[in-house]
Amino acid sequence: MSAPLVVVALRQEAAYLVDQPGLDVLLTGIGKVSASFAVATALAERRPSRVLNVGTAGALHDGLEGVHRIGRVIEHDLDHEALEALVGEPVPGAIVLDPDAEMVLATGDTFVQHPDLRRALARRAHLVDMEGYAVARACQAAGIPCEIVKVVSDDASEAAAHSWQETMDTMARLIAEVVATTLA
Repeated sequence: MSAPLVVVALRQEAAYLVDQPGLDVLLTGIGKVSASFAVATALAERRPSRVLNVGTAGALHDGLEGVHRIGRVIEHDLDHEALEALVGEPVPGAIVLDPDAEMVLATGDTFVQHPDLRRALARRAHLVDMEGYAVARACQAAGIPCEIVKVVSDDASEAAAHSWQETMDTMARLIAEVVATTLA
């Protein structure tokens, strides 16, 4: 096994990670498919000692800001119960990363900006992103420890896209600080 692997979806989020010597950074691209493929490939080739997934996330609850270590990650855009009923066996949709961390991250292939979807997701999670569950699932399948730390970039509202763009440089700096602190 080698050094830890830092997994980030976008180059904008990783802008200040490239200057950190000895850091193994993987850019996955957007969404669950891109993330799962990139991470599974990297795990097979590099066999890191652990994975740290960092990046931005939308807040599903008013006033939620800052940096959050994820305790559990769920896949929100797949009907696990219906599939379980159909095939007659469990279809996992949640991964516990740290039972002592209360923060729940919902992952799906949707950039959440609609109030109805935000409200529905807020009943099950605190934050929303587009890659976390896929990263955790690939690590789980490979037997590699995974930690997810997310930085709140927006409030998953109609203004989310604008907010994400406006705060990206600040978020990228914060992500670099999170990586330096977490891997220290």
